[in-house]
Amino acid sequence: MKSLEKFTLGTGDRFGRQGRAQLAAFVRAREEGIDACPVWNKSNREHTLIGTEPASVRAEADDAVQALGWDRPYYVDADHIGLATVDRFLAPSDFFTLDVADRIGRPAAPDDVAAFVKRWETYLRPGGVEIPGLAAPLVLDAARMREAAGQFLAAMQEAGKIYRHIRDRKREPFAVEVSVDETDRPQSPADLFLILLMLAQEGVPAQTLAPKFTGRFNKGVDYAGDLAAFEREFDADLAILAFAAKELGFPPTLKLSVHSGSDKFSLYPVIGRLVRRHGAGLHLKTAGTTWLEEAIGLAEAGGSGLAVAREIYGKALPLFDDLVGPYRAVVDIDPARLPSAAALAAWTGEQLAAALRHDPACPAYNPHLRQFFHVSFKVAAKLGPRYLDALGEHAAVVARNVTGNLLDRHLRPLLGA
Repeated sequence: MKSLEKFTLGTGDRFGRQGRAQLAAFVRAREEGIDACPVWNKSNREHTLIGTEPASVRAEADDAVQALGWDRPYYVDADHIGLATVDRFLAPSDFFTLDVADRIGRPAAPDDVAAFVKRWETYLRPGGVEIPGLAAPLVLDAARMREAAGQFLAAMQEAGKIYRHIRDRKREPFAVEVSVDETDRPQSPADLFLILLMLAQEGVPAQTLAPKFTGRFNKGVDYAGDLAAFEREFDADLAILAFAAKELGFPPTLKLSVHSGSDKFSLYPVIGRLVRRHGAGLHLKTAGTTWLEEAIGLAEAGGSGLAVAREIYGKALPLFDDLVGPYRAVVDIDPARLPSAAALAAWTGEQLAAALRHDPACPAYNPHLRQFFHVSFKVAAKLGPRYLDALGEHAAVVARNVTGNLLDRHLRPLLGA
């Protein structure tokens, strides 16, 4: 297994053109004493929608590393893969996000549930399990274990199958993340511990675990929820993972992963403070924020860049339901807050950039428009060479936005002093 660095940041790049601009943020952050490693991630779904292959992500990452002289580790993530999709990622990837969300809630075999409770009955202690960092012992009973097994055991068994499939076919070291965030119900710290027991039983040496946290993690906008509740939950989760790494034989670098982590500005001070207090690591996935910075850069560039940004919106708006539908659980868009296509077509580049850029202090910022652009990348993909040519023509202004977004709004607030 690869041993992940303490802090890693997932840098999705849907169109594969911003690798150098993304890495430039890590280079500048390192010069400031912020040591984080990039993880270029792209899902099978995005490859299918855009018409790319997993090898293109490896090529993009390698090109950026060579061009900028990056001498630190970096990774290429096969994002949200399952048994049906993993094979095309085996050669180019060295980080695998095992997505088993569709198995959560499916019942496991009764004998498997009984075997799980029997194997881990040592944790059914009358006074609970003492875990350093938790305010009170973690109290479990057989009924609670059976309930958790009914919710998560089949999913963790699937994670075991995917992991072993990769292990038996890939000779180079790789890192494993298990994703259980794409579900309706947040997992409690007790749930997290029981999930880790299931992964240990399956022999999955997870380096990162992405749970479902309290609150809403909408795409491309800030966190919506109870900050105090999130802080208590995240604090307890960090304690659980540290305990599991020592107690259950997980890699010592086992860490939490925050999915849809881009733009969660109100959470970064909380997360940064807690990981420092625990001496813990962190993986944060920024996903589609780079595509949004491309749209902002094209608008800001004016001319043909602005024309392409306007065209994307004009073609996307009539497709609202189709574009938003797959993301209903992670966006909150009020159609009444979206400008008409005709109105936006009359905006200047500065107006459109200001509406899209995530700056809550700016009166022009429109989170509804930002979220809608976030899910409209399929329209840009259908423009094909016209969109990619626009990125090339206006590469400097687009890159400035991509680098600045990662450095100023993510790396510095999250990991800076």
